[in-house]
Amino acid sequence: MRPHLCSFESRRASEMQTLIERHGADAFVAPSMQEVPIAENPEALAAIQQIIDGHVSSMILLTGVGTEAMLNVADSAGLRQQLRNAMKQMSLLVRGPKPGAALKRMDLNPTVKAPEPNTWRELVAAIDSAGIKLDGQAVAVQEYGITNPELNEALRQRGASPLSVPVYRWAMPDDVKPLQQAVRRTISRDFDALLFTSAQQVRHLLEMAARDGIRDEFLNATEQTCVASIGPTCSAALNDAGLNVTTEASPPKMGPLVRATVEHLKQESGSHEH
Repeated sequence: MRPHLCSFESRRASEMQTLIERHGADAFVAPSMQEVPIAENPEALAAIQQIIDGHVSSMILLTGVGTEAMLNVADSAGLRQQLRNAMKQMSLLVRGPKPGAALKRMDLNPTVKAPEPNTWRELVAAIDSAGIKLDGQAVAVQEYGITNPELNEALRQRGASPLSVPVYRWAMPDDVKPLQQAVRRTISRDFDALLFTSAQQVRHLLEMAARDGIRDEFLNATEQTCVASIGPTCSAALNDAGLNVTTEASPPKMGPLVRATVEHLKQESGSHEH
């Protein structure tokens, strides 16, 4: 029997479906979120103005989408070139390859790049190793959907003042029916594995289960289901939410996630047969 995998990927849903099927499994993809740019964004514009005015020594860029969105916010006020000029003079601290690629498109180079698995912890360790001075400095943090209190706390411990640049937030998808189905089908034990590629997917899935009054039933059902995570940040969110991670991708990418999940299920079915 082909294993049945449920994924909550949104932006790359069709790619995930193809990956799962290529690995000999059946796929059910329930998009769990959408990125909504903050249209009227006085907070981000005020932060951008502070950056342009030279009040900020370093900038932390957490996502590629967020880096592009920040430039679009600046663009909307005619400040794109001024922001880029200011960024040229600053330490640019990036969490992973995507914000690095966004900088490259602007002809800017990161000062520090976090190594895999590209969580905020690796970024802070890389900043420490590079000897970047944060004490007494304002550090702009490009946020992605939600504030990261642990990162902000780590910056404060090093004497820095974090300055949030919120550029987009996460919202439920326009069509929540697939997500509702995924919750109910998990309870019915329809899936061999649940695949998570971001911490926000976990929050939205549990929010949907709670809306339908079946959060506890859902959490109980996940104990009998393989819970697969793309990497440490996602695993931490799953564990915090009460879902026990069965397998984690390494490196933290979609291909290794699907491969690790299918291999785990094969081993499990093999051990049940003996």
